[in-house]
Amino acid sequence: MNPRRADRAPGSSRLEPQIALNTLHAAHLVLEPQLASHAVDMFAVLSDAAIYEFESEPPPSAAALAQRYAMLESRLSPDGTEQWLNWVVRLPGGELAGFMQATVLVGGRAYVAYQLASRFWRRGIASTALEAVLQELAAHYGVRDAFAVLKAANQRSVGLLAKLGFRPLPPAARAPWAQEADEVTVHRALR
Repeated sequence: MNPRRADRAPGSSRLEPQIALNTLHAAHLVLEPQLASHAVDMFAVLSDAAIYEFESEPPPSAAALAQRYAMLESRLSPDGTEQWLNWVVRLPGGELAGFMQATVLVGGRAYVAYQLASRFWRRGIASTALEAVLQELAAHYGVRDAFAVLKAANQRSVGLLAKLGFRPLPPAARAPWAQEADEVTVHRALR
């Protein structure tokens, strides 16, 4: 068994702890495992107000972001049912552009999300980085189905995910997590 694969512990619905996270290389990008030490640089990236047009809000401080990143370094939810995989996206010149994340669930399913500073939108960075994450999930974590939940009005992300082969779930299909009324859940089979 691959040591990073997200499998259930024998006889339970909990995932086996997987601390190691690969550095991913995709074209000209490097996706580094996200650490608390990235917080100061990422605080500047995540302070871009344009990112929050549809949801969320910027972190209150670099210290608060470092605390959150330190908690995420466990790579596992406290109840053991979710594996948390987070990468920062580094450009060739060394600058950070944003992050990619995946929440791996039991049963070969994962949710993916991403956030890049607006100056890096529409340059192929998000699609290149997300495709690398999807390949990693399939190859090393046993993920067969990837999902994303996003605001239906966020046409940039709707388009990016469609370009990567994500399709809206049919009305009769059931996503692992519920969506809000103004959201859409999209899906891509990885195997």
